[in-house]
Amino acid sequence: MNCLQNLPRSSTLPSQAFTRVARKPSRPSIVFLMDKLNTSNLHQRSSLNATSGPPSSTEMSGSGVDEVKSDVYSNNMTQAMGAVLTYRHELGMNYNFIRPDIIVGSCLQSPEDVDKLRKIGVKTIFCLQQDSDLEYFSVDVTAIQQYAKQFDDIQHLRARIRDFDAFDLRLRLPAVVSKLFKAINRNGGVTYIHCTAGLGRAPAVALAYMFWVQGYKLSEAHSLLLSIRPCFPKLDAIKSATADILTGLTKKRVTLTWEDNNCSSVEISGLDIGWGQRIPLKFNEKGQWILEKELPEGHYEYKYIIDGEWTCNKSDPVTLPNKDGHVNNYIDVSSLDPNSSRAELQKRLSGDDVNLSQKERFNIREFLEAYADEEEY
Repeated sequence: MNCLQNLPRSSTLPSQAFTRVARKPSRPSIVFLMDKLNTSNLHQRSSLNATSGPPSSTEMSGSGVDEVKSDVYSNNMTQAMGAVLTYRHELGMNYNFIRPDIIVGSCLQSPEDVDKLRKIGVKTIFCLQQDSDLEYFSVDVTAIQQYAKQFDDIQHLRARIRDFDAFDLRLRLPAVVSKLFKAINRNGGVTYIHCTAGLGRAPAVALAYMFWVQGYKLSEAHSLLLSIRPCFPKLDAIKSATADILTGLTKKRVTLTWEDNNCSSVEISGLDIGWGQRIPLKFNEKGQWILEKELPEGHYEYKYIIDGEWTCNKSDPVTLPNKDGHVNNYIDVSSLDPNSSRAELQKRLSGDDVNLSQKERFNIREFLEAYADEEEY
């Protein structure tokens, strides 16, 4: 059995409080690098080191490929998250009981992992991975889902959030936690919340649920989580999502323009869609390329792609160079009224000891219950 070293364990939690489960090897596949990410300044360092016993000869067959992929993934995670974080996919699924009813962990890797979770009382498997996350480590999620459907005491659900993307986390949290809230009310028992490594998206979703539904102060839930599982959830994303819900998910229309009638295509990447996606601009009769988009309040970075070439618009604000020397355009979307209810709420939520009033928590629960269900896939 694999184990994780130097990790605190709560004496009040079940005996599986920190568990790593060995897995069967995945089939070898071509190793590829993940897309280069725009990174933030490193401001926190936390490490998660994994070791395992001597692997069998069958377990060795795909371990070399997975080890290289784990190295690449861990490096990208460290750069993007602003914390030194390590994930060893080749060592199998690992998890922690954060509360007796909530587990945060890494991804399931085979149908056999469903059986392992059923044995510890899990009733809902809540997967936050995108298809690209699963493909990178050759995880057959369809086989896992189909296997789980054979049992009436466990349900596998998906609610996608982009990896390493704090803004997508903020935008997706209301829908994702609504789905989680309804699943927990329906299925009861223990809920297993996971992303790929269980170090970013999954702990953030668990924190939001504890903050919005279970009555914790955000700082209390965060301290509890970190005392059990070293990880790096984005607290600012949770705070902003909280303000989004309590102010009605309001958005503001913005217009971005590229002045050039000598090109054949203009696209934008970044904004609220992430660096892996692009939005085409529309060409008008004035010889301008236009994008009109509604955005929640926040700071957005983006870049233009002109006939396939990435560039900044000199007419739009430009960021300072990051550590790799790259610059982006940016736009700040905010309320014109500093005395608005949104501004006052955002100021209160920006503190270190954030809590919600009984009325605010009631309003959030009503929102989660009423939010339209996402289509399951």
